[in-house]
Amino acid sequence: MKLVAVFYVLVLVPLCNCRLISIPLRIANAGAPARLYPTPGTSTSSVTASSEVKRKGGQNLALDSQPLGTISFLEMVNNLKGDSGRGYYMELLIGTPPQKLNVLVDTGSSNFAVAGAPDPYVVGYFDSALSSTYQSLGLDVSVRYTQGSWSGELGKDIISISGGPNGSFTVNIATILESDNFFLPDINWQGILGLAYSALAKPSSSVEPFFDSIVREAKIENVFSMQMCGVGVALPPQEKDAVGGSLILGGIEPSLYTGPIWYTPVKEEWYYQVEILKLEVGQQNLNLDCREYNMDKAIVDSGTTLLRLPEKVFIAIVEAITRISPIAEFSSGFWTGSQLACWAKGETTLSLFPKLSIYLRGMNSSQSFRLTISSEMHLLHMHQKSLAPSQQQM
Repeated sequence: MKLVAVFYVLVLVPLCNCRLISIPLRIANAGAPARLYPTPGTSTSSVTASSEVKRKGGQNLALDSQPLGTISFLEMVNNLKGDSGRGYYMELLIGTPPQKLNVLVDTGSSNFAVAGAPDPYVVGYFDSALSSTYQSLGLDVSVRYTQGSWSGELGKDIISISGGPNGSFTVNIATILESDNFFLPDINWQGILGLAYSALAKPSSSVEPFFDSIVREAKIENVFSMQMCGVGVALPPQEKDAVGGSLILGGIEPSLYTGPIWYTPVKEEWYYQVEILKLEVGQQNLNLDCREYNMDKAIVDSGTTLLRLPEKVFIAIVEAITRISPIAEFSSGFWTGSQLACWAKGETTLSLFPKLSIYLRGMNSSQSFRLTISSEMHLLHMHQKSLAPSQQQM
């Protein structure tokens, strides 16, 4: 299977009187499926930006891509809503008669799950009792993410995809009956669409993931591509759908990218696990052993839109940014993410911070290619109105 993710940079103007910036680099937690959750986007290619993964036969992930055949996917363009702060979601119609829900698109997990009971943070839920086509499989299911968890019941029902392949398809669906720190305030989705391999599916790998079902039933190419628009800007709640993007199921839409294809191997079919060879800050090599960059795994995950790092790598990057940046008056709390910095509105400051570069292994083991992350994407713009009073004091 292929995954293609195209990231476009949109510079958004802050709405408050000062620009508050925090570094959204975080020390990664190991051991759980990465969660598609509210943190700003941090990936872009140095040419355009896209990524492509093949699942079956010659597994690889590519950055910068080209169209497959002559199939047009224009009707799927702009079928994602949301932003890089709260995640990207699409609209599905579930059951008979159809119930409309928004689901978060997550390449870091493999279950399709929707709220199956009222929750204070969701505006609606899927009531399986109202669907004449719902079939319970009599299995309990639970998933724990890096952030949040849920439990519920596994079943099957028909779905149709707004801005997706035409028709109705029967898929496995988990109804979320209990959750902890999964649904949060100011989100506009009521479920999660896991697009990773069946090895991550719960309660077992025998549960066919959503996209595998669509490929089999719709007879489309085993390829999907994703465009996520936006940089690391924490939008206010009233603008949470201002950016969006595209999820192309069955191929690649040529109008969404430019440039040649670069491939990197997928090391194991569970997450989209890749191999990082080198990291640079402002074109200066961190000179760490490459095993440090891949501890305990390096994955491409549309849900974890922070750049999550092993502790040793995190410390080395922050030290390098601190050393290279000409701004000397920041407190140590700024560099660790515990404090914010404020500038007058309209004042240009991002150019003072260095770019980050990630080098991935090429299909030829002696080659690599680079992803360049601009300061607009590794620094998080905060909005004054969204901060607690204690955070507004600088």
